[in-house]
Amino acid sequence: MLAVLAKTAKLAIVVTLLAAFLIPPDVLAQNHLVSPNELQQQAAAASHERQSRIERVQQFFGSATAQKALKGANIDQAEVKKAVSQLSNDELAQLAAKTDKAQQDFAAGALSNQQITYILIALATAVIVILLVKA
Repeated sequence: MLAVLAKTAKLAIVVTLLAAFLIPPDVLAQNHLVSPNELQQQAAAASHERQSRIERVQQFFGSATAQKALKGANIDQAEVKKAVSQLSNDELAQLAAKTDKAQQDFAAGALSNQQITYILIALATAVIVILLVKA
């Protein structure tokens, strides 16, 4: 009985060693939860989404109505544009959502020119304040 157990143990050791030497190490190392290709795609998608948000917000602040409102409030449009690009992803997402909603409400006639002017000034001021707080 002891001889059978010893043979079984030797056989198990031989099989384990053979498997260890026959399986290339890089096959074991490639067993990631997320592949590098998927990480690259996610990073590219996040970058694209951020750039899209920046463009939407800057388009909002670049409109004729916004330029007039910012000029009337003595807010430098270039400073707002610079500040938008320095916002964190969360701050930018919130600002983009607010500007999208304001544009939709204005297009639907739910907001007057005066109301959109106040919204523009408030959002531009918020962007500048966020930037100043970070500095």
